[in-house]
Amino acid sequence: MSMLWVKTFHIVFIASWFAGLFYLPRIFVNLAQQSDSAVQVTLLGMARRLYRFTTILAVVAVALGMWLYLGYGIGVGPGNGWMHAKLFFVLLVIGYHHACGVMLRKFEQGKNTRSHKFYRWFNEVPVLLLLVVVALVVVKPF
Repeated sequence: MSMLWVKTFHIVFIASWFAGLFYLPRIFVNLAQQSDSAVQVTLLGMARRLYRFTTILAVVAVALGMWLYLGYGIGVGPGNGWMHAKLFFVLLVIGYHHACGVMLRKFEQGKNTRSHKFYRWFNEVPVLLLLVVVALVVVKPF
């Protein structure tokens, strides 16, 4: 497969993964505010399905990124410090994704202790991470 096609699919899967990471905490906001058990069950089902789907997207996105890095050598060698920084922030995104899974399990177990305000702020984290990653890839500051 051509490197440009791998890049294309990598970008599409990253964008789709982030769409899920943007929406999942919004469901958490609603769950934290909701006292109606029927609505909570519906929201938990939505969150569970979205988390599973975004996990699949994440795995494919990371696999394609590794293909670009290891298979095509993008970002390998001297003068590619931006790639090391990008990989660090990608690890933070993966950590954020995992944290969403932990929070989802707490909601499922009825053990959430955080307010809807926390989740509103938590929802901003992937925006900042995406901004940094895109800036590193486009600007390549080092």
